[in-house]
Amino acid sequence: MFALPRTSKLLTCLLILQAASFLGSMLQAQTTDYTTYHFDNARDGLNPNETILTPANVNVSSFGKVGFYALDGKVDAQPLYLSKVPIAGGTHNVLYAVTEHDSVYALDADTGSILWTKSMLKAGEKPSDNHGCSQISPEIGITATPVIERLSSGFGTIFVVAMSKDASGAYHQRLHALNIVTGSEMEGGPAEITASYPGTGEFSVNGKQIFEPGQYAERVGLLLMNGAIFMGWTSHCDIDPYTGWLMMYDAHTLRQRSVLNLTPNGADAPHYQGGEGSIWMAGSGLAGDAQGNVYFLDANGIFDSTLNSSGFPIGGDYGNAFMKVSSARGRLRAIDYFSTWDTLDRSLADQDLGSGGVLLLPDMKDANGVTRHLAVGQGKIGNFYIVDRDNMGKFNAATNNIYQEVDRANSAEFGMPAYFNGTLYYGGSNNVLRAFAFESARLNPNWTSQTVVSFPYPGTTPGISANGTRNGIVWAVENTSPAVLHAYDAANLANELYNSNQASNGRDNFGNGNKFITPTIVNGKVFVGTPSGVAVFGLLK
Repeated sequence: MFALPRTSKLLTCLLILQAASFLGSMLQAQTTDYTTYHFDNARDGLNPNETILTPANVNVSSFGKVGFYALDGKVDAQPLYLSKVPIAGGTHNVLYAVTEHDSVYALDADTGSILWTKSMLKAGEKPSDNHGCSQISPEIGITATPVIERLSSGFGTIFVVAMSKDASGAYHQRLHALNIVTGSEMEGGPAEITASYPGTGEFSVNGKQIFEPGQYAERVGLLLMNGAIFMGWTSHCDIDPYTGWLMMYDAHTLRQRSVLNLTPNGADAPHYQGGEGSIWMAGSGLAGDAQGNVYFLDANGIFDSTLNSSGFPIGGDYGNAFMKVSSARGRLRAIDYFSTWDTLDRSLADQDLGSGGVLLLPDMKDANGVTRHLAVGQGKIGNFYIVDRDNMGKFNAATNNIYQEVDRANSAEFGMPAYFNGTLYYGGSNNVLRAFAFESARLNPNWTSQTVVSFPYPGTTPGISANGTRNGIVWAVENTSPAVLHAYDAANLANELYNSNQASNGRDNFGNGNKFITPTIVNGKVFVGTPSGVAVFGLLK
């Protein structure tokens, strides 16, 4: 066979790589993907690339349930979506769904056919029992929304955290990296999740806090940022012992880079158990900014009200706080926070921040023309806390040093808001869904519109579809039996475009509700996780 000169081989390889890069760029330009919880790392819940669904065609005559994809367990995580994947001998739009039975599915998003399915269980294992806690029940497998890294070639990886119990009764938490095309394990995975952290507080052993996998669940949506996977851990109900853990893993080696314990040194206080301080946020995802900082709301736990000279808790205990954690140079480090003046009382009363998620707002100019970098969060009391991400306010025993606080704006929040066109959409527990407008980087406390229907516990976490700034639709799921999918005009929530109870003969019913679920809206479809699979809505043929 004729052999090319070495320079010709190099040139040929270069041309092939350039062609692959060009084709990959073309693929990306023509696709809309939904790769992480609430669409992006800001967790704004907005898919701004929806060109099919509009307020004109989302109605009971032309829109409804077009499928139901039955799976092997509860779907507590938000389904994810990739367009035009070269998979199973063809090109498919792919829906990735995970179950509490420890299964990962790659489904044809348009037909429901299974392209591949993989169990995260090792031989002799089963999903975890519910540890006597009804919050995740009857079994615990994959709870957190995974995250997908899609490469320009069209290939990529889906990252999943799975819990299991082996034949000897030992519990396991593992990080898996699966090829999006084949489902095969990558990066030498899975990685067994273990951790320890210096601490002398409640539940510590020989000067360290130890991560016991059976005591925790990974509920918050995974965050992929700067080549790292971030995960947070919660307890089973409030069953001690537990402390607050944030972890960082390398996405390409699955090796642990760093861990941070949020309540390592808290001892018993009067009428209060030390430690605790979990991260659960009703399944909302950890948020991340362009600088590699992680934002979240920490649940009830010990907080050191004695501060050091920089205003940080002297023992490093951040129970019930709005957190900003740096991941610079591969190290997790608390660099700012906000905690209410009555934080310990709030924790004692189980009125903490940790039930809600964080939304990073887009840059806004205030009345003086100053650009503000803001974030918003809310917990079990009805106050919105809007922080300046450059100066969050820390702790003051007399007052809340915060950019803006909107009191009694909502009921208890078990989820998070969405954001579109200068408007924040919040749906608290046993409350209506309301729209609040920003004006010069300040939130107007008077809502601009609200729904007629009230959403029972846990309320609703809305998702939004739009074509740029046009055709905004707010989608919300009602946790009832049967569950109800609602669609509202984003400009006026009093204008309901559609709900799944409108059609006669139960045409669009899709089973019982599933708490903490948020809809995935992409490419003309709406996907809703249920206790037994994924319901699919779209334009009727």
